[in-house]
Amino acid sequence: MSLAALAFRPIFVGRVKRTSARLNAFSGLRNPTYGSILKDAVPPHVAPHIPVMLPEVLSALAPAEGELIVDGTFGAGGYTRAILAAAACTVTAFDRDITAIRAAQVPGGLLSQFPGRLSLINAPFSEMAEHVPHADGIVLDIGVSSMQIDDPARGFSFQSDGPLDMRMADHGPTAADVVNTTDEEPLANILFNLGDEKRSRAIARAIVRDRDATPFTSTLQLARLVSRVLGGRGDDGRHPATRTFQALRIHVNDELGELTAALEAAERILKPGGRLVVVTFHSLEDRIVKQFLAARSGRSSQGSRHLPPTASLAIEPSFRIVNQRALRRCQGELDANPRARSHANAFHRPG
Repeated sequence: MSLAALAFRPIFVGRVKRTSARLNAFSGLRNPTYGSILKDAVPPHVAPHIPVMLPEVLSALAPAEGELIVDGTFGAGGYTRAILAAAACTVTAFDRDITAIRAAQVPGGLLSQFPGRLSLINAPFSEMAEHVPHADGIVLDIGVSSMQIDDPARGFSFQSDGPLDMRMADHGPTAADVVNTTDEEPLANILFNLGDEKRSRAIARAIVRDRDATPFTSTLQLARLVSRVLGGRGDDGRHPATRTFQALRIHVNDELGELTAALEAAERILKPGGRLVVVTFHSLEDRIVKQFLAARSGRSSQGSRHLPPTASLAIEPSFRIVNQRALRRCQGELDANPRARSHANAFHRPG
């Protein structure tokens, strides 16, 4: 099947953090579809997580009866639940976090609520092509989930103490391994390249100096060191350790590599007329997705340094851009959910 025979309608949402706000906080949203969609996607007794830009994602994904949709990051199941409620379709959901999979498998969980329509796979979305030969639609929700951030034992947050872990899966090196064993210069490069931390060298130098006496084992231990180096909150009001924690999380989980592999896997398995929806949360992710789609739509011959060399080669255009400007979340969602500072771009790949 040629690339030109495929069709995608991706959404890219940038610089968003998720929320654990209650569902009824959305009662004032200007989009009348929010209420019913969110009630289907996030029943209060099931999931303390509100998926970002859910109506926009569903509109772009457009699930239909008999279709197979892939939810690349299952999480609390917000997108999956809404997709299954929207049409008589089936969903294959991926998550490398085994706790997310197990939560859906308990009696009364999401798996039992949609018998025969939901398959759960404990694997990263980059491996979707190994499990799903063809799909009608794919949604990829990039980044860390609220449930992971809000659990101190996972080690993602500098707001409360916990082990310095940051792994989305249950294997591989932890953030503590990275900060305790990486040489100063490569550590500074991680903080600068993945966190855009301008004082990365000073932070790396302080980490190396302190770890010789006491290895880093907890989130607050690292957060306090960064605060000591940078001082108080910046002009944007963010905690001084924000960029450092972001950089370590992305590095530990190889998030940019996973995203690149997932985009290529999605391109391989989507059927003619298939739709791809990608939700991103910071500029590094957003840039990779936009450059990937720009190359595939013939808009740009320049590739991302994070993409494999084949992505930069001249290929037959297979996408057309639907909206020239980014789609943005409605003001009601932003008012109710301060973390949802997002925008979206939609593309269509003609069949």
